[in-house]
Parts: sequence; C-alpha cells; structure tokens
Amino acid sequence: MASHSPARTPAHRKKRTGSATGPAESDSTTGSTRTTSTTSSTRSTRATRGARTTVRISVTLALASAASVSLFGETGYADPQLTPAQVGTKVAALYQQAEQATEDYDGAKVQADTASAAVAALQNELARKTATLNSTRDALGGIAAAQYRSGGIDPLLQLALSSDPDSYLARASYLNQAGTQQSAALAQLAAQQQDIARTRAQATDRLADLRAAQAKVADHKRTLQAKLAAAQALLARLTTAQRAAVAASDGPGSPAGASAARDTVRVPLAAIGAPSPRAAQAVAFAYRALGLPYVWGSTGPNAYDCSGLTQAAWRSAGVSLPRTTYTQINAGTRVSRSELQPGDLVFFYSGVSHVGLYIGGGNMIHAPHPGSPVRIAPISEMPFAGAVRPG
Repeated sequence: MASHSPARTPAHRKKRTGSATGPAESDSTTGSTRTTSTTSSTRSTRATRGARTTVRISVTLALASAASVSLFGETGYADPQLTPAQVGTKVAALYQQAEQATEDYDGAKVQADTASAAVAALQNELARKTATLNSTRDALGGIAAAQYRSGGIDPLLQLALSSDPDSYLARASYLNQAGTQQSAALAQLAAQQQDIARTRAQATDRLADLRAAQAKVADHKRTLQAKLAAAQALLARLTTAQRAAVAASDGPGSPAGASAARDTVRVPLAAIGAPSPRAAQAVAFAYRALGLPYVWGSTGPNAYDCSGLTQAAWRSAGVSLPRTTYTQINAGTRVSRSELQPGDLVFFYSGVSHVGLYIGGGNMIHAPHPGSPVRIAPISEMPFAGAVRPG
C-alpha cells in the first residue's frame, strides 16, 4: 500500500508549507485587524462615556449655578433669610439714608434755583444795557454823519464805532484829547462797554454755579432713588400681612387712620397751648396736613417731605424758614428737650436729616418717608438731635 502512495517531494512539502503559511499569515492578519477593531471600539466607547460624563457634569454645574443665583443673588453668596423684623430694620435704615439724600437734594435745588434766577436777572440786565449801548452808538453815528457831511470824521469817533469794542476800551485814555462835542457821548460809551463786560462776566460765573448745582441735584436724586428702590425690593420679599406688620412697627398711625384724622381734626388755636399765636397757627396747619402723602422734594400743598412740612407750617404763620433741615436748625432760638413747647422744630439723627413739629405731650407731627403719610408720632422713636423755636 505504501507503493501506491505518491511520494512527497520537497516541492510538495514546500507547497504545503507555503499553503499552510498562507492561511497562517491570513489568520495573523485577521487577528490583528480584530485586535485593532476591538481597541478602536473600546476607545470610542470610553470617549462617548467621557463625553456623556462631561455633559452631565456641565449640566449639574449649570443647574447648581442657576440655583445659586436664584437663591442667593447674582454674587453667588448666600443671603440669609431675613425675618420681617429684620426687613423692617433694614428698610428703616434705607429710608433714613434716603431722607438724608432728600435734604441734600433740597439744598442743591435751592442753590440751583437761586443760581438760575441770578442768571436770568443778569441776562435781562445785559439785554437792557446792550440796548442802552446801542442807543449811545446811534447818537455817535449821527455825530459822525454830520462830521462826514462837513468834510471829515474824528478818528476817535471812527475808533468808537468800530466793530472791535475791546480795541476801543484799550485806547479809551485818548478821550481826554477829544475837545469836541462828542466827548461826553464817547465817555458814556466807554463806561457802558465796561459795565457790559462786567455783567457778562458775572453771568458767566453764575451760569457755572447753576450747572454745578444742577449736577448736584441729579446726583442726590440718583442716590435717594437708589435707596428707595432698595427699600421697596426688601419689602417685596414679604407677604401682604408681613408688610402691614412692618408698616405698623414703623410708628403709630396707619395711612387710613391718618387720613381720617385729617378729615376730622380741627384743633382750636386756643386749645394748642403754644407760646405764641404764630406757633399755634403753625401747629394748627400741621394738624390739617395729617394724612397727606410724603413726597421727597415737596413743599405742599398736597404732599410734603419733612422739612417742606415744617417750612409750610411756619409760612402759614407769617414766618419764613429756610428749605432744609441743615438750615432750619439754625433758624430760631435753640431749646433743650426739657424746654419744648408746641410749635418748636425737633430734629433727629446725628446728621440732622429729619425734622418734625412739636405739638406737646412728647409728640410731634411729621412727614416720615415714602409710603407713610403725615402723622403724629412720639419724638422718642428717633435719635433726638436738637430743637429750635422759630418766630
């Protein structure tokens, strides 16, 4: 049987070996391809998982950031939850700061109004003087025309009628050389031009004062509006009942109660017990103002700020008070707290930023702040700074 089996030559063996090698190489290549594919798949899976993890982290951080902003404000720092009492304290402080800014606003507005009136007066004066100057020029022009018709014009007249008044003023010393009939008119023209120059300089200075005062008015207005907005934002956190409780703790006299008092209280002057008829009249005026709203910068008749109320009350009695608390405290005779009588002005806080009208029994009538109308309150509810007796 062995003789029937074909002999395997080296060629056969080589061919078989080659045949065996071919599949082996192919298997090896396939194995490498599979390994590479598996590795790529693993990397892709890991990358996908990493991306998903990154997305989750980003979303989580974004949500956390949003929660931080919504809960704690834009700074990201926790703002502790305030109780209604704490809100009331903060609001009272903001109102006091706003009132100080209101008094600063009132003072700056007085300065602006004064400067504005001065500028207007100087401008009117300048217009009148310019008209007079033009009349003098016209008279000199008539003299010049007469001289021209007679054969020549005085050089001094030519200088006076030139379009450059400064040159004329600089050479006005030549007037003593003019022995002609126009010398008096020339002297008058020189004086008028010098006067107009002074008036124009004064108007320029007052205009600068006006612009500075107007800038102060705008600055104080921004400050007080920011304080009031902050107070309103704090109150907006509270419920209606909580806001009512804060308002009640702000002092006696609700808006409705104060309004009712205004409609019903008519205190006879004799019953006030003031030291003078003028003081009694000022107190009676304040009683009639009960319930009117507080509006910063207002002096009546339908709304007041604190110093606007006291100014109006004493004005009704024929006494003129300055506009602000800072100036009203010096508008009268200083009195101690133990010496207070109805009609006296009582001032509060270290900066003297609030004022009321004393009515006796430890009470005053005052315009507290926005949201609180003119009302009766004890003088003990604020830090006492001093008192004066006008009139």
